[in-house]
Amino acid sequence: MSRPPSFVPPPGARAYRLRTARGEFAVVDAPVAAGVEARGTVLLLPGFTGSKEDFNPLHRPLAARGYRTVAVDGRGQFESDGPEHDESAYAQEELARDVLAQAEALGTPLHLLGHSLGGQIARAAVLLDHSPFLSLTLVASGPAQISPSQQQRVKLLRDALEVMPMAAVWEAIQAMEPPEETDTGAEVDAGLDDREDLRRRWLGNKPAQLLATGRQLCLEPDRVDELAAVPLPFHVLSGALDDTWPVSLLDDMARRLNARRTVVAGAEHSPNCEQPSATARALAGFWDTTGPGASRDSAGAV
Repeated sequence: MSRPPSFVPPPGARAYRLRTARGEFAVVDAPVAAGVEARGTVLLLPGFTGSKEDFNPLHRPLAARGYRTVAVDGRGQFESDGPEHDESAYAQEELARDVLAQAEALGTPLHLLGHSLGGQIARAAVLLDHSPFLSLTLVASGPAQISPSQQQRVKLLRDALEVMPMAAVWEAIQAMEPPEETDTGAEVDAGLDDREDLRRRWLGNKPAQLLATGRQLCLEPDRVDELAAVPLPFHVLSGALDDTWPVSLLDDMARRLNARRTVVAGAEHSPNCEQPSATARALAGFWDTTGPGASRDSAGAV
């Protein structure tokens, strides 16, 4: 589970509901820093059990590089509404079409970034229609299903959701996690109770969304060859210690996509939270080469 250092948007960022042709979505929207030349807009999609707050550490450093960043809760995720029990509403194509509607509402072209599950939803959106986007960045997001050990964790979660209310599942998760994962004393920011914020986020998720997207993570086919045929520049970024998809598998995916590849030292599955400065530098460096007029070759593997 991702653990943002704070659930409070950074100074200058605005939390609101983005109106689209497919409904409203909760976003955190951070403008370009004052006095900095605008270089583009980025749409940020969080991962499974995550939220828009997972990108809070990136907003300020990316604003300083000239990028407006808009992080969004997907349908049925934290502060975005969705059906409680209808899993069909969370089919991957439905979520991908939500992303296209978000892009249309923000104005195009823009850069698209997806973390983990968000990367696979972003990929599906690009395969439906790549025209709204300048580039695609996949953060800790692999070519197909998650690793067997992670599939077991997701299966346990899905089994619990089938028979227990959300609050009881949360308590079970806390009881099962190692002490170093539940002891969040070092992550309290500005007096906030980090654990209570995480609980509030968990309870904001719709059970059907977690069931449907958990199944997607365990069954996702390899669509890398389809994606490679799309005329966009790609960036594959991950932590050096990620085990949700083996790092070697992400290396191979980057080669298949002719993508820029970044491995962030000291980071695991959430480099945006764990090593935000290094992650922001790598992201901005890629986007600097992929604005209007930049060639795909200039953004390729390095």
